Formats: sequence, C-alpha cells, structure tokens
Amino acid sequence: MTELRYLPDEDDVTAFSDKVREATTEYLVLEGTYFYPEGGGQPGDRGHVSWDDGRATIDGVRKDHGEVRHDIETLEGELPSPGTAVEAEIDADRRERLSRMHTAQHVISRVVLDEYGGETAGNQIHEDRSRIDFAPVDFDDDDTQRIEHLANEAISANYPVSKGNRPRDEVEAAVDEGRALLHLIPDSVDPLRVVEIEGYDLCPCGGTHVRRLGEIGEISIVNRESKGADTDRIEFVLDPR
Repeated sequence: MTELRYLPDEDDVTAFSDKVREATTEYLVLEGTYFYPEGGGQPGDRGHVSWDDGRATIDGVRKDHGEVRHDIETLEGELPSPGTAVEAEIDADRRERLSRMHTAQHVISRVVLDEYGGETAGNQIHEDRSRIDFAPVDFDDDDTQRIEHLANEAISANYPVSKGNRPRDEVEAAVDEGRALLHLIPDSVDPLRVVEIEGYDLCPCGGTHVRRLGEIGEISIVNRESKGADTDRIEFVLDPR
C-alpha cells in the first residue's frame, strides 16, 4: 500500500525523494507519495519523476486497491527497477490553484448550509472554474450575490486553516448536520482526516487546502442553474494570482 505522505497536513510539499515499488510503461508506483490522487471532486496532481537514467512526465494520479498509480504521459530512458531512488516534483502552480479552489468550496458550502440549509450534494474542482451542487435549495440572483458576498467576507477575515486526523466518533459529534456525507465514508475509516477553518467550519476531507483563507483570493459566482427538483448548481471562479 502506498503511503500518502501529504496527509494529514503536508499538502504544501511539492518536491520529494522516494523509491520505486513498481514500474510499467503506463504508470509508476512509489513506496510513498506527496502527489494527490484523484478523489473527492479534486483531480490528481501532475508533475514528473526522475532517476539516474530516466524521467517520466506524470499527467494524472489515481488510487488502485491501496496503491497510488502515477500515470505516465511521456517516458525518457529505461523504466526504473523496484527499489530505484527517484526525485519527484509536483506542478506547484497547479497544486496551489486546486488548493485555493477546494478551500473556496468549503467556504461556499458553509455559507449555503448556514444561510439556506442547503447540503453539498456534489462538487467538482478544476483549476480555472469549479462547481457545487446543493439540495434542497432554490436560489435566485439575489441569493447568489449574497452567497458570494458572505464567502468573500470570510476570506477577508483570513481565518487559519488546519488539517489533522481525529477519532471518528469525535468528528461525528463535532460536524454540523448536513455539512458532510459521513454515511458515505466506510465505518472502517478511523481516524478521519479533518479540515478546520478556525471558528468557522469543520469538515472531514482528504483534499489539498491553503493554510489561511486569505490565500484563496476573491470568489466570483459566474453561473447558477437548476439540476432537478430542489437542487441547484453554483459555478465559481477565483481572481487570478
């Protein structure tokens, strides 16, 4: 099983050394990784892995029965054998954009739960534009303007963001009803990795996040559409950095 070394709170590490566990022309498996594998609405990281006589460009990362496969886009040189030492580098700019987006999603979800009682039914994080589905809600233009305003107000407060593992029963008692789909997380997952925005929000999440809300930048809600009875989708962007 690949060790997820970015957990619980080292999701700002973008360069590291490790060893190969398995190598094919399609993917590499390392003993441990700081690359984020696709999940929770957030895409996998990109970057490259190099060794003495070769280099692989990584264009996606995914979990496969406990292992993390680093998908190879291009390969230079011979494949490394198991045990080979490698140097890995994640696309840091892309990681930062995704971390800002994912943390912004937490802020918007908090606002909608507090102000409208809407639960997050799904989300998809992208570098340039992201979306969240909420239910049960029925927003109008005034609502989306209010959500945008309150989310940016929280960002301006620059609350600190912490990540850590906590016992499952403690998390279940602390997380507000409707804030997380805890029933979808297998009971065997204990402890849970939790992202806390100090004094503002608490949510179990395995994604990458900033360390203070001020790092997100300004949120702009650019679209709202109905996705069925009592379900609305909000799409948002962040100011460029």
